[in-house]
Amino acid sequence: MSPAFGKCWDPSGARFGIPTYPWRAAPDGYATRRQLRARGLRPGGQDVAAQVMRRSRHSPGGATVAHLYRVDLARPVRPMTSRKWGALALAMLARRTCPVCRTDAGYCIPRSLGMCIPCAYPDDERHPA
Repeated sequence: MSPAFGKCWDPSGARFGIPTYPWRAAPDGYATRRQLRARGLRPGGQDVAAQVMRRSRHSPGGATVAHLYRVDLARPVRPMTSRKWGALALAMLARRTCPVCRTDAGYCIPRSLGMCIPCAYPDDERHPA
């Protein structure tokens, strides 16, 4: 067993408190939030059942961790109601509306600029006002 693999192998949970497996080596029956969502499921209030770990030079602790949930305890995703769709539409409209010229830019305003492109660069010939 390689040293990197051995540090991530703790199926009993003695070292990390929960069962820990190397990246892509988790047993069947566990899934991440994204994997649950792809199946139309959500964790449904259950605690983290296990984790997968891999070494990473970019992570502060030297390891990247993904939490795993039990698939058999997962619940179906709640359907969107008309009120939720309306609230989402209003939120997206607010993200597209320029605070300077008060027009719908047709795209989400970049947070780095805080305004639409024509307002941020008024002298630019590529974006006529």
